[in-house]
Amino acid sequence: MFDNIDRTDIEQLGEFGLIEYLTKAVELTQPSTIKGIGDDAAVLDFSGQKMLVSTDLLLEGIHFDLRYVPLKHLGYKAVQVNLSDIYAMNGKASQITFSIGLSSKFPLEAVEEIYEGALIACKKYGVDLIGGDTSASAQGLVISVTSIGYAEEAKIAYRSAAQEGDLLCVSGDLGGAYVGLQLLEREKQIFLENPNIQPDLEGKDYIVERQLKPDARKDIVELFEAYDIKPNAMIDVSDGLASEILHICKASGVGCKLYEEKIPIDPMTYETAREFGLDPTVCALNGGEDYELLFTIPQDQYDKVKNQLDITIIGYITEQNAGCEMISKSGNVHPIKAQGWNAFSKEK
Repeated sequence: MFDNIDRTDIEQLGEFGLIEYLTKAVELTQPSTIKGIGDDAAVLDFSGQKMLVSTDLLLEGIHFDLRYVPLKHLGYKAVQVNLSDIYAMNGKASQITFSIGLSSKFPLEAVEEIYEGALIACKKYGVDLIGGDTSASAQGLVISVTSIGYAEEAKIAYRSAAQEGDLLCVSGDLGGAYVGLQLLEREKQIFLENPNIQPDLEGKDYIVERQLKPDARKDIVELFEAYDIKPNAMIDVSDGLASEILHICKASGVGCKLYEEKIPIDPMTYETAREFGLDPTVCALNGGEDYELLFTIPQDQYDKVKNQLDITIIGYITEQNAGCEMISKSGNVHPIKAQGWNAFSKEK
């Protein structure tokens, strides 16, 4: 895939030369960053705030397919999916480390694209890249990102603090990333059968972008602060709505009622799912990679969220013995089951 560009073999630079080359454009903007790249460790000062740390690993062939994922988008997404974990704690993201393992097929120009995407994400979200590592890899491309943030102790939203009677809410819309993935996979198969046929993605920009270039919901955390909304429990929707609901309910020792008709699904997601013979609700429940925020709030905060266009109330929290159930559009009751992403599934 890199035969048509001028190649610079990474071994010409060596590890330290590569690090220096890739990080020359890094700028530090966070007051909490005392020392970034250039020493044995970064130095951070959060002035009494609680520090939040999360790490994600992305593996070629497991988490992404380079036959349709642009490298710049990959770098951007690798940062976004990690920042999402900080926002899911109701925190503010401030720094990341970005580590990469490379096989010999990747020239310097390819690595530059990955880092360019990562730095675009850093700039957009106001976080500093303060370190990382580079290594040779025998198994293709490996990316590991660690995100660091902070929050006041009283504002941190854990998965384990949902209360009976809480409203169950979600940001944005769901299922788009999964349906976008189905579209990309279809076009990949068509291309493999006939390389002369160009991908047909016209009119599907939204769902393709939901898969290739997701945006973590920093804006929702900022909305919480502006309207003095304090989620009791929160999680990001990375593995599908059903899975995340069950995570909150299990950690909190509660049950829930979810209303199918309330699940927010974009019209393009809905229509494209139908074109593929898929149930849009199932895509939202089990698709994953939407990186929206699922959270619970006390009922007395209803007035603060009822008119927020990007927040939907989709159900409520019940006592544990009531179980986790979805009420369908036809009024039938179904137990919520998680059938989303499994990183260790043998069926890929």
